[in-house]
Amino acid sequence: MKSPAPPERPARVLLVEDDRVAREGLRALIDGTPGFACVAACGSVEQALRADPRETPDVILLDIELPGMPGSDGVRPLRARFPTAAVVMLTVYEEQGRVFEPICNGASGYLLKKTPPAKLLEAIAEVRTGGAPMSPEIARQVVRLFQMTGPPPALDQHLTPQETRTLALLAEGHSYQAAADRIHVSVNTVRNYIRSIYDKLHVHTKSEAVSKAIKARLI
Repeated sequence: MKSPAPPERPARVLLVEDDRVAREGLRALIDGTPGFACVAACGSVEQALRADPRETPDVILLDIELPGMPGSDGVRPLRARFPTAAVVMLTVYEEQGRVFEPICNGASGYLLKKTPPAKLLEAIAEVRTGGAPMSPEIARQVVRLFQMTGPPPALDQHLTPQETRTLALLAEGHSYQAAADRIHVSVNTVRNYIRSIYDKLHVHTKSEAVSKAIKARLI
C-alpha cells in the first residue's frame, strides 16, 4: 500500500516589528494558520541580525518604521544574513518617497499594515514562490515612480554575467572572499572583476558602482 505524501513544509516567517501588540498579533496569526510558522519575532533590525531562529526563514516581514536602523536600510543586511529569504515590507504609509528605496535595496514585496489577515497570508505564500506581492495603493506608487524616472540610463559598456553577479553579491554585503566562494572563483578573480566593473562604469568605489548599477537596473 502506497504511503501518503508528506505534508509540504510550512512557510517559515521572521517578523521584524517594534510594536509589541502588532508583533504578537502577527505571530499568533502566522503560528495559528496551517502551513505557516513564525520562526522568530524581533523588535528591530539589529535584533533580527543577531537572532538565531529555530529554522531559516523563507520570508521576512519587515516594518519600515523601526527604532535604530530603518527597515528600508535593513533590507540588504537581512538578505545577507538570510540569503534565501524574501523580504516583504510592512508600512502604514503610502507616500511615494518611502516606496522606492526598499525595492531598490532588494525587497520583494510591499504591503500596507491594514492588509486583511487572509491577504497577508496569501502574500507570504506568493513571495515564497517567487512572486512580488504589493498592496494596490503601493503598486500604483511604483508605477508612478517608474513613469517619472523614465527608462534607465544607458551604459557605454555592458557588464559580463559574472561581473553582474559579483556586483550583486557585494551589494548584498558579501566580502570579496565570500563572493568568490559563491561564484566558485578565486578572490583574485573577483578583484579582477571589480577592476573591470569600475572601469566600465567609470567609478572609483564600491558604493558608486552599486548606486550606478541600481539606477541602470543592472542589479
